[in-house]
Amino acid sequence: MADHVDRVVQQWGAERPDLDVSPMEVIGRLKRLARLVDTELKRNFADHDLDAASFDVLATLRRSGPPYRLTPTGLMQSAMVTSGAISQRLDRLEARGLVTRTASGSDGRSRDVALTAEGNALIDRALPAHLLVEQRILADLDEPQTEALLGALRTMLATLGDGDADG
Repeated sequence: MADHVDRVVQQWGAERPDLDVSPMEVIGRLKRLARLVDTELKRNFADHDLDAASFDVLATLRRSGPPYRLTPTGLMQSAMVTSGAISQRLDRLEARGLVTRTASGSDGRSRDVALTAEGNALIDRALPAHLLVEQRILADLDEPQTEALLGALRTMLATLGDGDADG
């Protein structure tokens, strides 16, 4: 079953037979897959009046456990974004009443971010639908394929320095 990437590789093979373009077979498919997955996930986020960034913040707070509160730095590290980006996300979520920012109990200069009851309810509605989309995307892979893919992706991420410092 040929796809767009096969055509690109074939064209490069004809134009530049001196180059090994085989990495394009993997990277090209990863890039195309990422775009397609993002499109599917965006549809679900939109159904819940969210975007990927908002979902990420709400989900990070929710999975942190009671009292569903983190520092902006903790959120930044989880989301791997800049302080400016997290501030913009938090401003939007706070304006919608989905999170609050309050003085930190441990450091009066810092402000903790917490889910509101409305934010908690929203992420609890959005998460099951999100997981259904992900399950649908992966539905054609059997267990050995899924395990092989997981191993390969973990290896690639680690190679590029995206390991989990916490183990």
